[in-house]
Amino acid sequence: MAMAFKMATTGMWVADECKNSFMEMKWKKVHRYIVFKIDEKSRLVTVDKVGSPGESYDDFAASLPTDDCRYAVFDFDFVTVDNCRKSKIFFIAWSPTASRIRAKMLYATSKAGLRRVLDGIHYEVQATDPTEMGMDVIKHKAY
Repeated sequence: MAMAFKMATTGMWVADECKNSFMEMKWKKVHRYIVFKIDEKSRLVTVDKVGSPGESYDDFAASLPTDDCRYAVFDFDFVTVDNCRKSKIFFIAWSPTASRIRAKMLYATSKAGLRRVLDGIHYEVQATDPTEMGMDVIKHKAY
């Protein structure tokens, strides 16, 4: 395995693929979103899913499990009232109500370490159900 990034507070490691996929999304626009998960046995944050550039926000929201936590980044493209094309990257900490308490605690304490590795995030959203990360929330923060 290549170099991984250590998260000091929880002893978790962030796999190289996480940063590499994020940089591809940020600079090359080859992904619309990336979903990350923690493998508790290996103590490693890895890429769970990636969305192609043509996928929508609804596709992204549907890719999150209803009973387990995840981290995700979403590249939101929009046009301002001045007719300027913009792109903002959102970090979403997904912790649904139906997930295990242990998973919620692990994801909450490991979030800062992953955020440090993913340089260039504009906004963060904490969500426990789909309404807390709906498109209206995303648009409100981006505009």
